[in-house]
Amino acid sequence: MRNLVPNLKDSASVAFVALLLFGPFLGLKLGDNEAGNLTLSTRPGLLILAVALTFAARFLMLLWHEHRPQRTRSLKLSQGASRTGKYVVPALLVAAVAMPLIPGVENAYIDLGVLIMTYVMLGWGLNIVVGLAGLLDLGYVAFYAVGAYSFALLAENFGLGFWECLPLSGLFAALWGVCLGFPVLRLRGDYLAIVTLAFGEIIRLVITNWVSLTGGPNGITDIPHPTLFGLTFSMAGGPGTFAGFFHVDPDPKQRTTYLYYIILALALLTNWVTLRLRQQPLGRAWEALREDEIACRSLGINLRNTKLTAFAIGAMFGGFAGCFFATRQAFISPDSFTFIESATVLAIVVLGGAGSQLGVVLAACVMIGVPELLQSLQIYRMLIFGLALVTIMVVRPRGFIATRRPTVSLGRAKIISAEMVSEGRS
Repeated sequence: MRNLVPNLKDSASVAFVALLLFGPFLGLKLGDNEAGNLTLSTRPGLLILAVALTFAARFLMLLWHEHRPQRTRSLKLSQGASRTGKYVVPALLVAAVAMPLIPGVENAYIDLGVLIMTYVMLGWGLNIVVGLAGLLDLGYVAFYAVGAYSFALLAENFGLGFWECLPLSGLFAALWGVCLGFPVLRLRGDYLAIVTLAFGEIIRLVITNWVSLTGGPNGITDIPHPTLFGLTFSMAGGPGTFAGFFHVDPDPKQRTTYLYYIILALALLTNWVTLRLRQQPLGRAWEALREDEIACRSLGINLRNTKLTAFAIGAMFGGFAGCFFATRQAFISPDSFTFIESATVLAIVVLGGAGSQLGVVLAACVMIGVPELLQSLQIYRMLIFGLALVTIMVVRPRGFIATRRPTVSLGRAKIISAEMVSEGRS
């Protein structure tokens, strides 16, 4: 406890900042009096409690950082993460497949599962660019929008259905990914982030102002839903519908469950392709680019092709997700493709751990599922959610799954080298 006084001073300064931040919306409350006029009342007890909890949390965190054991064996950490993933991944997969089939599960929870799986797919697509190739992309929502509008325009002008437009949406998004990749080949870091952010805004402004093609701010309506071998999911029933063919009562849960399994299959396809590519020379080139671009160039790796393939493949999966989003909503507009969407997907990748497939799933459940489940708490849900995120980033600053092991290592020599470096004997 030799750092007791500095820790107390640090905790007091954090508590003072919390007092300034919490004062307006926790210490004050607007209400109505008997005459119907607005009144302003104070809540000193709630404000003091919030500041005290902040002080205690900061002080305990400093003590934990001071006394926690040092992690000197990176090999043990990676092996522990591998053992955890060995059991967690099958359990999550079984739970995801069985969730809509659980008797009594409400349609709202299945729809929430559809939303979470959509962001899981987006996170896995962006993980190729950010987590594997190390390229900071703040305009990923542009490919999401390209996929959605590609399907909507093809369906509106040529009468194509979801299954015909799904591969085309991915190809169009991949083409735009290559178009983004060429201007940023020589950029890195903050400059790359600024250019990709500008690209996302350009796409949004184009679809907003090109009214004759995209409908502008009014968007596109009556986007067709996916069919099951020609069967539609209509509440009216009758011939040609799922309920009429199987002689069951029409239920909104039928279409929601079908959409759930579609996005689950698309997300699993994204994961499978990513894992396979990581074991190929292309995936190893992405990881080399992420670790050191100069060393990657010195090894004779073509940086242009490596970056372009990362942008194109990541954009393709974003296009698939956009196509699904359009068919799920049956309506799209520029308001659905703002920078906030890119920031959310990037936060999922970073919070889960850049390069980790399992981490993206866990982060998507936290980032998307928790706020939806806390809807009943109204204004306090975002406060609780923000505090939870801050806590997670303090405890796990590199994400849920913090290992960053290369797909291919040098075997026993790599293990010995890691141990020597961790023990300070190198």
